Amino acid sequence: MLLLLGAGVVANAVLIKNKGFGGGFLMINFGWGLAVFAGVTVAYASGAHLNPAVTIGLVTNGVTEFGQGVPVNLLSVLAYMGAQLIGAFIGAVLAFLAYKKHFDEEPDAGTKLAVFSTGPAIRSYGWNLVTEIVGTFVLVFVVIGFGRAEPAGLAALGALPVALLVVGIGASLGGPTGYAINPARDLGPRLAHAVLPIKGKGSSDWSYSWVPVVGPLIGGALAGVAATALLPVLG
Repeated sequence: MLLLLGAGVVANAVLIKNKGFGGGFLMINFGWGLAVFAGVTVAYASGAHLNPAVTIGLVTNGVTEFGQGVPVNLLSVLAYMGAQLIGAFIGAVLAFLAYKKHFDEEPDAGTKLAVFSTGPAIRSYGWNLVTEIVGTFVLVFVVIGFGRAEPAGLAALGALPVALLVVGIGASLGGPTGYAINPARDLGPRLAHAVLPIKGKGSSDWSYSWVPVVGPLIGGALAGVAATALLPVLG
């Protein structure tokens, strides 16, 4: 659900002959926020991580359960990450099917790839990595903060604060790299781009693909450690 709606809003905004064509980056930010809202809502039973960086952040923060009755161990971490990657792949495939005719009409290979995966506005692997680390740190640190809020606070609203957070991260920090902030969100669709029969699709840009995987994992892990030290003080 996350990738179907997330990739879908990008397709609507950037592929030619769409009714949403030219909607701009802020439309994409809001679309991704609402995609997170939908994904978190339907994945409530598992704890609704949807993101390996969140999973790792919770591990480094010291949680003992993922969702009700799911103990934190190596097997559960790998299972969550595998499921996140598979879900992202399937969502990207569905978005492609929904926009198939527009992919056929779009002449630019880079625009087609942008529907599936992120790419830097200025290619500088080290600084692109920093951007992804910072953006993901904000995501995971604040999500952990939501989880520690009082029942009357934002956490009681469930998926809504996370959706608004994703919109905010996109609007504030998304410009340099397109804010993957989620390894599965980028890698799963990139794999889909590589295997789907997309007319004139070009390269899947594997030389950049490590950045939106490594950066979010580092940012998530750092956020979990920082939350352990700082959120009790801030609270």
